[in-house]
Amino acid sequence: MIMNGLVYLTDVVTLELDKEKCNGCGMCMIVCPHAVFEIENRKALIRNKNLCMECGACEKNCPEEAIHVRSGVGCAAGIINGLLRGTEPTCDCSGPGSNCC
Repeated sequence: MIMNGLVYLTDVVTLELDKEKCNGCGMCMIVCPHAVFEIENRKALIRNKNLCMECGACEKNCPEEAIHVRSGVGCAAGIINGLLRGTEPTCDCSGPGSNCC
């Protein structure tokens, strides 16, 4: 667990990128709150998969449907942040159909 880089669990992130579908638009870089993506040779690449909090912003904003992630499963970050702040754990995914926490 590395909190400076917001890595809470390694090798468990569901994020996947299909480079063949990627058009290099950079939307994933723009919307990702943890700078998981970068563009190289006009294609997105995952810089550090373990930084992903699985919010789903990249998948929802990819016009080519090149990104897939099971959003709502990244609740470990919410739990850890709650512990660090001394507040109730929250991952803000308690809405209908939610499968987290």
